[in-house]
Amino acid sequence: MHEFLERLAERQPAAQTEAEALREQIAELSALLSAAEQVLSRLRITRETILEMTGDLPESSSEAIPLPPAYQQILAVVEQAPDGLRAKDICRMLNRGLEPKHTENMRAKLKRLVSHGILIEPEPGLFTLPRAIHHA
Repeated sequence: MHEFLERLAERQPAAQTEAEALREQIAELSALLSAAEQVLSRLRITRETILEMTGDLPESSSEAIPLPPAYQQILAVVEQAPDGLRAKDICRMLNRGLEPKHTENMRAKLKRLVSHGILIEPEPGLFTLPRAIHHA
């Protein structure tokens, strides 16, 4: 039994070293993934902006194409707030982070929803559903 425990003790440092190396690789890959997701997000926003500016989007694009899950989540939160919400409030409610990059990304999504007539911006930075204004 003593010999078996010694062999286990001998293998532990190698296993520890391997685990630490894997943690470092995971951290590096996570950073690369985050950077790639940021680039992808920027490319999507740029593409949508260009399509909007050139008028290549169909008028009824919001009705013809189902909204992506992120936009559906935003609308679900806005529907619960008849007085409207700000981008930072929506980020907080969706646990998206409150750093400027998160709030600006959210604001861009909200502005896109406004440009498609899905939301309105009754005052700068305040977003709500169009029907909420009619009830006021």
